[in-house]
Amino acid sequence: MWIDTHCHLDAGEFDGDRAAVAEAARASGVARIVIPAVARANFATVRELAHRIEGGVYALGIHPLFTLRAAEDDVDALRREIEASLDDPRFVGIGEIGLDYFVPELDDERQRFFYDAQLRLARDYDLPVICHVRKSQDLVLKGLRRHGVRRGIAHAFNGSFQQAQAFIDQGMRLGFGGNVTFERSRQIRRLAAELPLDAIVVETDAPDIPPAWLYKQRNSPDQVPRIAGVIAELRAIDLHELQLGTTANAHAALPRLALVRP
Repeated sequence: MWIDTHCHLDAGEFDGDRAAVAEAARASGVARIVIPAVARANFATVRELAHRIEGGVYALGIHPLFTLRAAEDDVDALRREIEASLDDPRFVGIGEIGLDYFVPELDDERQRFFYDAQLRLARDYDLPVICHVRKSQDLVLKGLRRHGVRRGIAHAFNGSFQQAQAFIDQGMRLGFGGNVTFERSRQIRRLAAELPLDAIVVETDAPDIPPAWLYKQRNSPDQVPRIAGVIAELRAIDLHELQLGTTANAHAALPRLALVRP
């Protein structure tokens, strides 16, 4: 089976055909779709959606792009939601959290406040994290080290080999998606080709980061096998080998995935 380790299936772009998108993913061999929250306002939404679609699972967190509108007591709300979800087999971790230094209007102090607060929750509840690392690899890694968080996924990874190894040494897996399908994405393609197989998971970030064949169109989780085919070609390995490896890696990164029944 394939696992889409990062898909915003709750996004408005899917309002017209969400059930059909989930079914198409299932038909393509994608057996699990990880749906991360981005703000307090959609905690309940991603939980309900994960339970409604076959193979859906969810993470709870406050995305750095949403920290400008977040209130400090949203962290307390997140703690309550985590505690209420611990017995839910479809709850897999804390995410999407992290730091973003690509968007200039974000407030650095607020980003760091919410990131650190959520890392403390991950530590307190022994949960993995799904991290947003856009132009922030070193600082995201520093936070993981400081709070002793040693499991999860660095989503849409686009750092150096040295940074990649540092995340791997911290116990993290690295997410690769549509960007790897563009020939101009030389660094990402080199990482996907040369990093140890046990470091890699596959994702879409749908509806965003579409692969080359869907350029400027909506991305969707049924694209995972074809994206994986590009990675397998870059690595010169059999697609089945990549499937087995990345599935095992996703389970290692998000152990509660194993609680979801087929």
